[in-house]
Amino acid sequence: MIYDFMRLIVMFDLPVKTKKERRKYTKFRKFLLSKGYLMLQYSVYVKIAANRDSLDKHIKLVQRNVPDEGQIRILMLTEKQYARMEVILGGKSRKESIVTHDPLIIL
Repeated sequence: MIYDFMRLIVMFDLPVKTKKERRKYTKFRKFLLSKGYLMLQYSVYVKIAANRDSLDKHIKLVQRNVPDEGQIRILMLTEKQYARMEVILGGKSRKESIVTHDPLIIL
């Protein structure tokens, strides 16, 4: 089997004004973390996948777990496209440096 590593980026903007909304936000965030996503920035999470079929499965899983309010966007990138990402201020986080260096490392 040929592995064409890809990245799935989930970006979300969920309301957090009420206690109920904050619980939904936290539940969604914990869901992403439990599925192996890493926080790239606040409300931006990234996951590596072996191929497009794997990404499609993750997209469906995210779709089944979205809160009923707010906005969620999903972006798929090849590993080559992801590697060309520029960090303008602050540099890469420790986790991002490790995962970007070797896609087979699991934290």
